[in-house]
Amino acid sequence: MTHRDNAGPVCSLKCVTLLVALSPVFLLLGAGVRLQDNGYDGLLIAINPHVPENQNLIPNIKEMITEASFYLFNATKRRVFFRNVQILIPATWKANNYSKVKQESFEKADVIVTDWNGAHGDDPYTLQYRGCGEEGKYIHFTPNFLLRDDLTAGYGPRGRVFVHEWAHLRWGVFDEYNNDRPFYINGQNQLKVTRCSSDITGIFVCENGPCPQENCITNKIFKGGCMFIYNITQNATSSIMFMQSLSSVVEFCNASTHNQEAPNRQNQMCSLRSTWDVITDSTDFGLSFPMNGTELPPPPTFSLVQTGDQVVCLVLDVSSKMAEADRLLQLQQAAEFYLMQVVEIHSSVGIVSFNSKGEIRTYLHQINSIDDRKLLVSYLPTTVSAEAEASVCSGLKKGFEVVEKRNGKAYGSVMILVTGGDDEHISNCFLTALSSGSTVHSIALGSSAVGKLEELSRLTGGLKFYVPDKSSSTSMIDAFSRISSRTGDIFQQSIQLESMGENVEPYHQLKNTVIMDNSMGNDTIFLVTWQTSGPPEIVLFDPIGKKYHTNNFVTNLAFRTASLRVPGTAKPGRWIYTLNNTHHSPQALKMTVASRASSSAEPPATVEAFVERDSTYFPHPVMIYANVRKGFYPIVNATVTAIVEPETGDPVTLKLSDDGAGADVIKNDGIYSKYFFSFATNGRYSLKVHVNYSPSMSANAHSIPGSHAMYVPGYIANGNIQMNAPRNLGRRGEQAQRQGFRRVSSGGSFTVLGFPTRPHPDVFPPCKITDLEAVRREEEVTLSWTAPGEDFDQGQATNYEVRISQSLQSIRDDFTNAILVNTSKLSPQKAGTRELFTFSPSLFTNGPEQQPQGQMQERHRIYVAVRAMDRNSLKSAVSNIAQISLFIPPHSVPELRRDFLILKGVLIAVSLIGIICLIIVATHCTLNKKKSKDERENGIKLL
Repeated sequence: MTHRDNAGPVCSLKCVTLLVALSPVFLLLGAGVRLQDNGYDGLLIAINPHVPENQNLIPNIKEMITEASFYLFNATKRRVFFRNVQILIPATWKANNYSKVKQESFEKADVIVTDWNGAHGDDPYTLQYRGCGEEGKYIHFTPNFLLRDDLTAGYGPRGRVFVHEWAHLRWGVFDEYNNDRPFYINGQNQLKVTRCSSDITGIFVCENGPCPQENCITNKIFKGGCMFIYNITQNATSSIMFMQSLSSVVEFCNASTHNQEAPNRQNQMCSLRSTWDVITDSTDFGLSFPMNGTELPPPPTFSLVQTGDQVVCLVLDVSSKMAEADRLLQLQQAAEFYLMQVVEIHSSVGIVSFNSKGEIRTYLHQINSIDDRKLLVSYLPTTVSAEAEASVCSGLKKGFEVVEKRNGKAYGSVMILVTGGDDEHISNCFLTALSSGSTVHSIALGSSAVGKLEELSRLTGGLKFYVPDKSSSTSMIDAFSRISSRTGDIFQQSIQLESMGENVEPYHQLKNTVIMDNSMGNDTIFLVTWQTSGPPEIVLFDPIGKKYHTNNFVTNLAFRTASLRVPGTAKPGRWIYTLNNTHHSPQALKMTVASRASSSAEPPATVEAFVERDSTYFPHPVMIYANVRKGFYPIVNATVTAIVEPETGDPVTLKLSDDGAGADVIKNDGIYSKYFFSFATNGRYSLKVHVNYSPSMSANAHSIPGSHAMYVPGYIANGNIQMNAPRNLGRRGEQAQRQGFRRVSSGGSFTVLGFPTRPHPDVFPPCKITDLEAVRREEEVTLSWTAPGEDFDQGQATNYEVRISQSLQSIRDDFTNAILVNTSKLSPQKAGTRELFTFSPSLFTNGPEQQPQGQMQERHRIYVAVRAMDRNSLKSAVSNIAQISLFIPPHSVPELRRDFLILKGVLIAVSLIGIICLIIVATHCTLNKKKSKDERENGIKLL
């Protein structure tokens, strides 16, 4: 790598030209899965460190992906397949000639394999947190699913299951079955099975065996003991998002085979569109065309890479820019906290500083003790230089030199780059950073920090953070706290429990409570930082009343920090701290608390905060997410608060929701969401999330969060019912809801562009209603939905527009011409509130409906949709369509298989013949008895 060339523009042009000329595979480093020439490159499958080593696991994964590649190729009509795949082997497995990991990590994996199945059992599932057509977060498999062949009876071949989940992950389609509503009444008042396509055949089964479908309805509701068992031999070729387990199913439902009436999530989330319509609208299909010929693509190639002990280099800016707004002090405090607490044991750490040139402060030191940590702290910079110039490339060059000294390569290493300078030549070292195999996490200080810094992190798969120049901001420490080893081993990671900062007036105090739950407590640290003068007066009480004072804390006056490391395992319960400002001037006082898991028997609760995309252009909002988990079990009913700090202006606080409305896609899946559009300025914004969970708020979590491949309970084979083993539902995770806890996590940064400097009109409409439901009660219909806001999911809308139709297509394609329902008595409530509205459909639907062919047909079903309007007449998109049957007869029109009807007729005929025979025999016996009796009586008379 070379230093920054003084002929910057010329060198930049050369670098850009070289980048364009590089091979496609090289350009894909750190970029995730990419589609090129019909083949997917860069699919990453990661095995969790706590999965025991098994010699069959890797071959089974390879077999699954190979089978999936050919199945996907045919299902997409010769468009896409898997070309190369990486499998990330954990460091806990024995070395076996695996390649050295580069920029791959467990946190960036598209597919994860882990034992922490929680409530999901062995269900393969995809965590989808965005809407229709949007990519998901990851596919989850358990080792059981990959190793036990008996599970394929219920789920189908593993390759087919993978394609089902891949469609969730890559193309944002949803399941076409519904375990909660397996049956429904269609527009012709017939009992139907929730399926796609409707050509898939089977029979109704009650508690005692096969039964007519009318036996599954009692008092106009479905009986709980009923199920529909499918024939194992079918003629239907779709759909993969319904039953990929059937051998005949090789396609996705398209416009001609899609069942629009089925009450499934695909219809709800995708406005009744078929899965194939959504898939073909994806970017992948815009970039690919069917391959010519009849040959199959080559099988995928696999690369096995293994993680090792973490290697980190801190690359720290010491230019004169770092003297502004106490930036160097904040850097010292955060870096000390990282070295003393966050970075894991056995990690190797080096330190580099830079201004116009880079300087190695220390080569790699492995952390095996507290003394090793203290030694590294002593190498942190203590002063800034007089130079204002900051050459990021010079700093990175020295950083790579530090990590390459060990074995000649920077593969798998991590650079934590902190800068407040503006370096217009940073793109000169993109090429070197990409080829290094190192991941670059960037922390930008102040608004003057280099603009292309985030691009460097994106290209190498790193995190990016922004720290505003505010004395009370904790963003710097939060950023360092977020940078863990990213191996997936949360038992070794430091988890942040508290992050609080305030400007405290003289002789005032900062006071709060920290919850230490049972799953935490090892290696617990309380860190106090201040801005000027001496330390505050510190008072800390543990849950049993033991008092810690200032003199119990280890003080570093140079860095203005005081820390207390709790010996052993910290006691669970409430820890109360007070920071008293005893000085004559205001103080920016901060408290940070972090801890590690108390044991490996129970995973701790964690929170991962993130945004939908790195940048947005006004007026598009930013979608904020917080994934709250205990292991992989979702935590519901927590109070989740996001704090967004702009470059200038006050922080904005948002309460995130997990109610399945607004920005939130699925209710009670542990992913909390909210739209953010309260922009103050163009530029960077910093995100942090607080989670507060109280057991008094506990409720049952969604039993199966995410989108799943359907588990089939059994089949009809050769006329016989063959049931599969009961589905493993796993643990219910009650432990996750017994204890309260608090967590804090940085969500990195994002950038806002195009925000107008002058006042602008309202451009934010209410958000789309996605959870509209309809229930019939006597002669009335009650609608329910979650209220949207004046602006997206915040505030209060002005009114609702409710329309109904007796035609599903009409209300979907022409909402404004559907029948308008009087809603004059319906006043919108605050966003997030459950709305209820009751009306009588007979006022609008009396009489038969005219059909397109001129025929008259009696209709017993209506379709309802809603949209909201704000005070400026901005309208939301039309909601999902709810449907309701106005009449359910005691015996619906049968929908049985022909062979079952024949069997039923034969049984009835045989029964009638048997009854007739019994009557004849009984009559004959009666006549014989009477004749014998008469003969005896006559004999007596003769005597």
